[in-house]
Amino acid sequence: MDESDIRNLLEAVKRGKLSVEGTLGKLRQLPYEDLGFAKIDHHRALRQGFPEVVFAAGKTTKQVTEIVRRMLRAKSSHNILITRADRKTFAAVKRMARTAKFHELSGAITIERGRANHGKGLILVVTAGTSDIPVAEEALVTARTMGNRAEVIYDVGVAGLHRLLEHRKRLAEARVIICVAGMEGALPSVVAGMVAAPVIAVPTSTGYGSSFGGLTALLGMLNSCASNVSVVNIDNGFGAGCVASVINRL
Repeated sequence: MDESDIRNLLEAVKRGKLSVEGTLGKLRQLPYEDLGFAKIDHHRALRQGFPEVVFAAGKTTKQVTEIVRRMLRAKSSHNILITRADRKTFAAVKRMARTAKFHELSGAITIERGRANHGKGLILVVTAGTSDIPVAEEALVTARTMGNRAEVIYDVGVAGLHRLLEHRKRLAEARVIICVAGMEGALPSVVAGMVAAPVIAVPTSTGYGSSFGGLTALLGMLNSCASNVSVVNIDNGFGAGCVASVINRL
């Protein structure tokens, strides 16, 4: 439920189309709905502009579908995002919501219920290599589901900087850039040095043994000499997409 939903609810009461008791029933779900195994934060869209996102990893298919069922019942106009899911979970969600879409590489599931564009500019997702695309897709899907125009540039890492330089115009047009890289994690510093926009660096676990599952890239990004770089956790494409969306709404 967001601000427009509250407004519509009050207008319905004012016009006599909804009883006080019916309104109370809808408001009882605020600020959350207790399912025992989960407490769904229906109030989050009103506070933060987007509803709670379902992290599917570690949850059973039944738990995920029940959470989604209650979110759909809330009749919000906001899209629904489920991250780190598998095809079994998607099949169950699809039976409840025909518009559900599975994003194979990232494991994200989206249910589109509104096309409102809340962002004020372009969010550009850039990867160092092809192996970084799954994390980048999570960031891309998150940004788009949260109502932003988002585009991608793949495989433009520092091993061949001429590939990146061809996209200088697009980089300059972006309001926020999400830069996804594994190995030594050098790309965000290079990109940030070329633009005035904030750069959100996402270290990935891509790399050989001494990359330590993304720790090397993480530390490299945290030590960036470019002052417009901020860093999220390893493989956290969702976090990057969410922060980029917040920045793009300001």
